[in-house]
Amino acid sequence: MTASPTAADADWLRLDRQICFSLHAASRAFNGVYRVILKDLGLTYPQYLVMLVLWEQGDLPVKKLGEHLRLDSGTLSPLVKRLEGAGLVRRERSTEDERSVRVRLTEEGAALRERALEVPRCIARATGFDLTEITELRERLDRLTTALDAAALTAGHEED
Repeated sequence: MTASPTAADADWLRLDRQICFSLHAASRAFNGVYRVILKDLGLTYPQYLVMLVLWEQGDLPVKKLGEHLRLDSGTLSPLVKRLEGAGLVRRERSTEDERSVRVRLTEEGAALRERALEVPRCIARATGFDLTEITELRERLDRLTTALDAAALTAGHEED
């Protein structure tokens, strides 16, 4: 027999007790700070993420780029198209597989990396966290993401 919910149980349904809402609010706050910081680079936050992957990995197929960013091609394609329009990347059909499109940095896109080096410092200042705190938070969020991915995968198998 299931026990009746207590006042303490109901307290867990408060919005301010939801980790998902705290993450959502923090994400929106980050986006606001990034919007201001990235304006000088002419990038939106999602475009910045694309550039980060390309600066780190070099040219990639759109599919691989999407895997790195956890984005589907329907979301990623317009981002890449706008970056191409800004002269920062170039899309090229693979010579081995015409269905595959590779994204590569232009000279201008590669040069933008130098100007972007200040972005992480600005974000660190905005958080008020020191480097150790930022590293620890990122590691905890990575663990959370891994756990949630595994839980979603398990839940998906239970539905079968």
